[in-house]
Amino acid sequence: MKFLKRNANVIFICLLEALIGILLLFDPIAFTSAIIIACGVVLLLTGLVATLDYFRTDAVEAALKRGLAKGLTMLLAGGFCVLQPGWFLAAFPLLTILYGVIILLAGLSKVQWAVDALRLHTGRWILPAVSAVISIVCALVIFYNPFATTVALWKFTGITLIVEAALDVVVLFLGRGTAEYEG
Repeated sequence: MKFLKRNANVIFICLLEALIGILLLFDPIAFTSAIIIACGVVLLLTGLVATLDYFRTDAVEAALKRGLAKGLTMLLAGGFCVLQPGWFLAAFPLLTILYGVIILLAGLSKVQWAVDALRLHTGRWILPAVSAVISIVCALVIFYNPFATTVALWKFTGITLIVEAALDVVVLFLGRGTAEYEG
């Protein structure tokens, strides 16, 4: 139980990552559009609150906080997200490259994890090494972008998220008896 409490945030992130991956496999365009629209609604509400707050705040303090400009910017960005979610879908290849960079950095971090386990003679370096190789290979596949459509890219991203989450949970639980995971 102590192990679960200590690693609850990692497990939660892995479960969330897997859930997002599954949703991306099910209907990537609808899921992505819904996320973009939901972010737009949050921006609209936040912008409305900031704009109204500007007019309720003392004039000097409001001028210093620049709340009206911030509120109007959030309203504009939120409106764009709600009305034009397709624009983000068209920009997906760039977003995929950024995601590839994140996966590559995670893979390099896992290389450190594997090498540390090897150097510490824990005997549990294979899974982190395999996870690192998979992360790096997935990142390279994303960089080379062999897919023809946005839907295929989203599905690949979904599969990648599921595989990464599963491997991270396996590595976390298998390594729980070693010093590097207990710290």
